[in-house]
Amino acid sequence: MSVAVANPKDADLVFHVVDEHAHPEGSSTMLGFWLYLMSDCLIFAILFATYGVLGSNYAAGPAPKDLFDLKLVALNTAMLLLSSITYGFAMLTMEKRQVGATQMWLAITGLFGLAFLSIELYEFHHMIHEGATPQRSAFLSSFFTLVGTHGLHVTFGIIWLVTLMTQVARKGLIEANRRRLMCLSMFWHFLDVVWIGVFTFVYLLGVLR
Repeated sequence: MSVAVANPKDADLVFHVVDEHAHPEGSSTMLGFWLYLMSDCLIFAILFATYGVLGSNYAAGPAPKDLFDLKLVALNTAMLLLSSITYGFAMLTMEKRQVGATQMWLAITGLFGLAFLSIELYEFHHMIHEGATPQRSAFLSSFFTLVGTHGLHVTFGIIWLVTLMTQVARKGLIEANRRRLMCLSMFWHFLDVVWIGVFTFVYLLGVLR
C-alpha cells in the first residue's frame, strides 16, 4: 500500500506501508519447540550410533546377557508406556476444560515417571555394585551414556510436569497453559519413542547376541 505526501514540495516522495501478516498466537513457541525436538533427535541418533560402534567392546568384562534382566526392563518399559497413555487422557480432559481431571491424570503420569526412574536407578546401582561401571569397558561407557541421557530427560520432564501442574492450579487452563501442556505432551511421547528404541536395540538385541 502506498501513501502520497500532502506537501506539494514533497510530491515525488511516496511512503510505502507494509501490511504485516497475522500470526496465530503461540506459533513461534511451537516452531521453537519443534526445532528443539529435532536437535534432541540428533543427540540421541549420535548416542545410538556410538553404542552401535562400541556396544560389542566388552574388554573381557561382562556382556549384556550377563547384566540385563529383561523382566525388570520390561516392567520399566510398561511404566513409561502407561505414563504416555495417562498423559493422553490428561490432554483429552484438557480439551474439555476439566481442570480437576487434567490435574489427576498429570499426577498419575508423574507417578509412572517416578516409577520408571526408580527402576532405572536400581538397575544402575545393581550393575555398579557388580563392578560393571562406565569405566569398565566401551560397551558400559556407551550404555550408561545413552540410557542415562534418556533418564535425565525423563527427570527434566517430571520437573516440567510439576511446574505446569502448579501453573494450572493457579491460573487454570488458560491458552498459555494449554500450549505448554501440548509442548510437554510432544516431549513426553518423544521420550517414549526413544525408550522403545533403547529397549529393542540395547536390551533385547544385547541379550540375544
